[in-house]
Amino acid sequence: MGTHTTDSTDPLPTPVTQAGRDGLNALLARPRSAVVGLDFDGTLAPIVADPDQARAHAQAVPALAALAPKVAAVAVVTGRPAGVAVRYGGFAGVPGLEHLVVLGHYGAERWDAVTGTVNAPAPHPGVTAVRAELPGFLDRIGAWRGTWIEEKGRAVAVHTRRADDPQAAFEALREPLTDLAARNGLIVEPGRMVLELRPPGMDKGVALLEYVREAGAEAVLYAGDDLGDLPAFAAVDKLRSDGVPGLLVCSGSTEVTELAERADLVVNGPEGVVSLLRGLAAALA
Repeated sequence: MGTHTTDSTDPLPTPVTQAGRDGLNALLARPRSAVVGLDFDGTLAPIVADPDQARAHAQAVPALAALAPKVAAVAVVTGRPAGVAVRYGGFAGVPGLEHLVVLGHYGAERWDAVTGTVNAPAPHPGVTAVRAELPGFLDRIGAWRGTWIEEKGRAVAVHTRRADDPQAAFEALREPLTDLAARNGLIVEPGRMVLELRPPGMDKGVALLEYVREAGAEAVLYAGDDLGDLPAFAAVDKLRSDGVPGLLVCSGSTEVTELAERADLVVNGPEGVVSLLRGLAAALA
């Protein structure tokens, strides 16, 4: 599939598929009935070596604040805890983002800007068990060097980006961590040099579908960059088959190509996503 990237001379690019063009046209024709869904890391925020240092692109919040009042809703759908995404995104108390929603932990948590509160279920006991076992587990299998554990509250993740060979370390850990997760009633969510152990039952597709239906949307855009965004892409495909036009956007990178192959539109990472959001806001002015 071809790609089309945004730049300063092309603020609103043309999707390469007919379904994508239909989705974009529906959003532009009926913005008050459109939901814009966005991943956080790699989409609104550049990927960094230490995820605790991740912050939204400097122009992301202004672009969102310009667009959000013109559409039915904007939802950030992320594997991070909702409160962390709000903090790292700088989303709280921003004029124009009064009705932003952050669906954290793949939709298990929800932060609403209108109330400033997070709603969340009780944590899964398997996460507590894995958290205790993981340091010794990595040590026993000889995977301690270069890997590190990220505490995510309702999930725990093992990163390989700092290893001597990040991809080899990622592949070597995939099977043992899948076994460890299964023993504790969890699943493994692979990402860009990270394997996340989390409870089953929620994914970005489930979260996006539920939110789009709650909003009564007649058009949807979803932008993501990683394997965890594939269920959200599938949800947009499902909505399209049900008669709701949709646009699939990939925040492009060289690390993950699966989304680019499925997308209607590929942009150049968070910079390209911001450019697209700006272009949409300008087109709806």
